[in-house]
Amino acid sequence: VQLQASGGGLVQAGGSLRLSCTVSEGTFRRYDVAWFRQAPGKERDFVAQIKVSAGYTDYVDAVKGRFTISTDNARNTVYLQMNSLRPEDTAVYFCAAGSTVIRSNRRSQNAYAYWGQGTLVTVSS
Repeated sequence: VQLQASGGGLVQAGGSLRLSCTVSEGTFRRYDVAWFRQAPGKERDFVAQIKVSAGYTDYVDAVKGRFTISTDNARNTVYLQMNSLRPEDTAVYFCAAGSTVIRSNRRSQNAYAYWGQGTLVTVSS
């Protein structure tokens, strides 16, 4: 299974970006897909997650109301729409997929077996 992340770039504070994560193989609906981010010098942190088969979503508090995770099942793609971006959102964003994710571990990197290469988001002040 390969994940291809794209959509990062440079944007001013208050702007928007949409990240995409395309899953190349497997039955898309069996996966949970999540976005994590890693800021310079910091650990990789959970951002958002979606259970593709049911549409259930989860967000870290810092992005609630600003970011939206969604799927296009016909394209095997998960999107992360990021609005009202802040300088503290600057990070490399990674998408990840797993087929054995449960509610209690959905925010853990260990729950996801497949990872994309990361896409850089830079928000200027």
